[in-house]
Amino acid sequence: MANAPLTAHEFEALRQFDTCMVANAIETFNVRLRNTGFTNGKIRCMFPAPRPIVGYAVTGRLRSGDPPISGFYHDRGDLWSRIQSSPGPSILVLEDIDDKPGRGAFVGDMHAAILKALGCGAYVTNGAVRELPSVRAIGIQLFAGSVAVSHAYAHIFDIGVPVTVDGMQVQTGSLLHGDQHGVLTIPDEIATEVPNVAARLQRCEKEVIEFCQSSDFSIARLSELIKKPH
Repeated sequence: MANAPLTAHEFEALRQFDTCMVANAIETFNVRLRNTGFTNGKIRCMFPAPRPIVGYAVTGRLRSGDPPISGFYHDRGDLWSRIQSSPGPSILVLEDIDDKPGRGAFVGDMHAAILKALGCGAYVTNGAVRELPSVRAIGIQLFAGSVAVSHAYAHIFDIGVPVTVDGMQVQTGSLLHGDQHGVLTIPDEIATEVPNVAARLQRCEKEVIEFCQSSDFSIARLSELIKKPH
């Protein structure tokens, strides 16, 4: 992570805006291509909520389709240690690399409780999740490609490596912002500036929307509003 972790106030500022407005704000800085840095739409937010989740990624890879050659898969204490020692709040991001992701779900109510205890506020995967009512009650947000009945042979490996989840490239330490629209990464170098830009863009959009709903609407005036610098 290039910069110091955000303060509680800076996290709260980012939570005031949905992912769409944050994406609009990021575009104005020209720090990356506009078709990168966010999920492609196959991952769903399991518990749409009024406020987004914001946190730092802890990454790894996941398989669930095949049994171990011998014995059984063990829980990963090294993953738990990595989450606990990472800047918080944290978000666990696992890339399911099975040929058909989502055969089994790593996170259900038990692992949700573990993540919550470790200061992790959300889980992002192109694979599956399960036990949704009890996970929701525990207070962990889920972004996943599917829902599964069983954990099957779910196990984690390659902790801390760069991953790609639903088209979004993520490294351990990446700053994530997610809500019912999906998940995106916020580049460290602009993270503290994004809320002010998002607020300005939000005001501009509100002006256009209110004008379109007014009795004074005209195409000529609309063109003037659209051309105003944002």
